[in-house]
Amino acid sequence: MSLQFNKFDQWLMSATTPTGSSVLQRFGWEFLFFGFKQARACLFVGLFFLSVLLVPREGVVGISRYDLLLLLALLIQIWMVWAKLETWDEAKAISLFHVVGFALEVFKTSGAIQSWSYPDPAFSKVFGVPLFAGFMYAAVGSYIIQIWRLMELRVRNHPPYWMAALIASLVYLNFFSHHYVGDYRWYLAAITLGLYARTVVYYHPLEKERQMPLLLGFVLVGFFIWLAENISTFMGLWSYPNQLGAWSLVHVGKWSSWSLLVIMTFTIVAQLKYVKERIHVPD
Repeated sequence: MSLQFNKFDQWLMSATTPTGSSVLQRFGWEFLFFGFKQARACLFVGLFFLSVLLVPREGVVGISRYDLLLLLALLIQIWMVWAKLETWDEAKAISLFHVVGFALEVFKTSGAIQSWSYPDPAFSKVFGVPLFAGFMYAAVGSYIIQIWRLMELRVRNHPPYWMAALIASLVYLNFFSHHYVGDYRWYLAAITLGLYARTVVYYHPLEKERQMPLLLGFVLVGFFIWLAENISTFMGLWSYPNQLGAWSLVHVGKWSSWSLLVIMTFTIVAQLKYVKERIHVPD
């Protein structure tokens, strides 16, 4: 299985547009392979959410849903490292996302805050939060790591690392502090806009290199996380206060929160050695 995935990755990364393709055909091929690579980069995300869809709410053979999801998430992560789809260094970075995300979950679900809740019982709940919840944040890190390799990404005009780290830290802090001193999300978004205004990400759908503003990438990833959040709440994985009586769409404002969280995640991934080598920071 691991060999098959590695061969598939090699094929994805070495494929070229058929000779003699018209401009329209080239666009079609690039769009197709862009989709292939995105789907492959979402391997952890896809397998995890497939588990969410397949595991019944009442659990299986006496094992609660949350406990089973934790077990499946661990098996997926171990398999990806064993299959050399992720390195140990990447797994360590992903584990950091798990810790950061879980700490946020504990705070947000606490009795004093109650931003959302996990209603089902489980042995793996700590401070009211099932341990699998951290993997939902780790999945974002896994995606960025995988797409970086598959699309051969490189970044130009990235802000100085200390500035990126500072804004990422403030973004994370605001998720906690806005309950006490006001929500400064849009001020942070405005600063981020200025900080990354000139930053461009280069990527390879096929052999030709393309480019787009890195900020656009953050917003697009945030949007798809928001969609996944709607699916998860619809499946009853967790609930916001306005969804306790009947399910309703997650507020679109969460999209901005997720986009900012993606920036924080990217800042952590950027510390991996092979990633940092492909990031240009102007003098």
